[in-house]
Amino acid sequence: MRIDKKYILFDLDGTVTDSKRGILKSMQYALKSFGVEIKDEELSSYSFFLGPPLRDSFEILKNRFGLRAKDTETAVAKYREYFVPRGMFENDLYPGIENLLEKLKNQGKIVILATSKVEMYAERILEHFDISKYFDIIAGSELDGRRSKKCDVILYALEQCKALSDEEKAKAAMVGDRNHDIIGAAQAGIDSVGVLYGYGSREELIEGEYEADYIVKDVDELSALLI
Repeated sequence: MRIDKKYILFDLDGTVTDSKRGILKSMQYALKSFGVEIKDEELSSYSFFLGPPLRDSFEILKNRFGLRAKDTETAVAKYREYFVPRGMFENDLYPGIENLLEKLKNQGKIVILATSKVEMYAERILEHFDISKYFDIIAGSELDGRRSKKCDVILYALEQCKALSDEEKAKAAMVGDRNHDIIGAAQAGIDSVGVLYGYGSREELIEGEYEADYIVKDVDELSALLI
């Protein structure tokens, strides 16, 4: 199967890059400031932290560890103490993803990054891997948490492309690995492609309030769908 879309929007974490190690190490560092010790061998059990907007992820941890409501912003600040100089680069491109981006760009597609991550951090990550050249638009959240919901990011990106009409939205697809990507796409009025090589499961991509329009197991299948 192949779909012919003009605008291809990509999530970052779990879709373009495997950023699990750096994100969870940043989370571990932040929680330590509250006296919560998480061993390295336990980090993989916190994969639920990956994908949602950062403050939403810390809200889940706050309930788990009994932190106070006001601790969320402190936790975000401590997270960034580790993430900005180090954690964001404890990261790897998924095999084949750069080749896919290059092919889409060469075909004249409008390639967009649509992430809940802070936009300036997303830009630095793409530059680190020398793949920013493949993206026409890099859309993310603000430092203070504004525009962190995936629907808002998608609409912000499409607005920059002057693609907010129903006709243009029909030419767009959001590619992501978590239900936040699928929900955001549906709320924004565009199709979604769920990838199984990231941090989400098939169940979360197809069994929620909204389900992915397409599911692919790896980058090869994603390439076959989009190219």
